[in-house]
Amino acid sequence: MRIRLSDHFTYKKLLRFVFPSIIMMVFTSIYSVVDGLFVSNFAGKTAFAAVNLIMPVLMGMGTVGFLIGTGGSAVVSKTLGEGKRDKANSYFSMLIYVTIAAGALLTVIALIFLRPIAELLGAEGQMLEDCVLYGKILISFQTAFMLQCAFQSFLIAAEKPKLGLFVTVAAGVTNIILDALFAAVFKLGIAGAAWATVISQLVGALVPIVYFARKNNSLLRLTKAKPDMRILIKVCANGSSELMTNLSASIVNILYNFQLMKFAGENGVAAYGVIMYVNFIFSAVYFGYAIGSAPVVSFNYGAANTRELKNLFRKSLAITGFFGLLMVVFSQLSASLLAKCFVGYDAELFELTAHGFRVYAISFLISGFNVFSSAFFTALNNGAVSAAIAFMRTLIFQLAAILVLPLLLGIDGVWLAIVAAEILSLAVSVSFFISKRKRYKYA
Repeated sequence: MRIRLSDHFTYKKLLRFVFPSIIMMVFTSIYSVVDGLFVSNFAGKTAFAAVNLIMPVLMGMGTVGFLIGTGGSAVVSKTLGEGKRDKANSYFSMLIYVTIAAGALLTVIALIFLRPIAELLGAEGQMLEDCVLYGKILISFQTAFMLQCAFQSFLIAAEKPKLGLFVTVAAGVTNIILDALFAAVFKLGIAGAAWATVISQLVGALVPIVYFARKNNSLLRLTKAKPDMRILIKVCANGSSELMTNLSASIVNILYNFQLMKFAGENGVAAYGVIMYVNFIFSAVYFGYAIGSAPVVSFNYGAANTRELKNLFRKSLAITGFFGLLMVVFSQLSASLLAKCFVGYDAELFELTAHGFRVYAISFLISGFNVFSSAFFTALNNGAVSAAIAFMRTLIFQLAAILVLPLLLGIDGVWLAIVAAEILSLAVSVSFFISKRKRYKYA
């Protein structure tokens, strides 16, 4: 039975509705994880370190897709909640066209400056050449990645989370098969992993375009649309937290790599790369829940249904806490196995990675609440609060922690930096939940 945004959500119904989004985000994260797995095992740790060094730049470019998807779906869902379907379709269409234009512009700029950026990050010799090769291939198809990120949110707003899941699973399976074929069988190394990724991203971008361009039974369809700067500015403001989250993550990851080069050299960068790949999958659960539940929050906010807002808020906190406990337990039990999959061929690197992940994984107990709080205020169309939470969490607190803690604790300070940042961010999230509860009536 189809679940609608206007339904009352029990725990079972809420989990059923967000589950496709969680799986969708997990499969999206698999792109980078599978690339790293095959590059590390079939191209060596120098190529693996090169991918990790340039990846923050590539992810930083993709933030436009997250910005438009999260900020736009909140505006579109609220408009649907107000009963203005034609206007919602116009907004949706305009935002997809803007994503395509922005992707083309960023691709040209990034291709021009790719090598200088890689050199600035500290790459040299073979690592530099690997950075440029991998980066060129992915950047050339960056528009597809941005569209894929945007459609993840819009498919949920269109009441088609299962279609979003199907598209993402299809793209993920494509990536896994092609990675095995190109990197392991044809021995194409880092270039093979890059081509596997971009082909899978094309699947994730083109299938939704074809679906929305034709007559369909969802709430949304691509139509002719005129530029609307007022809505575009609102979307950018509303999605600024997601933009800040992803841009900040790129900046912080670069700084992590600098610190690790200082304390552990190439092994440190490789170990951090493994931890980030595994972190993508664990964090995908939180981001998937946030993306899946946000349109429901936006719809009920637009419909002025405060009773359902309270219901969604309480259940979301309980579900997030339960996910956190499960992930911490699982991460502690599986740290050695996960490290062995990536770097089992190097004993020293394996020990460094397994220990670092066990320390880093403590943050999973807390991070879900911070991810949800930022997404919750985005869904309420309060981009300022959402951005403030994201800005403090992903940039200010992490920068402070990664600069100070290694001076006191050495390399363990690098792994503990994320834990300290999440604890400080939780205090900020709680303060906003308390101060805004009367305005939005969610508690």
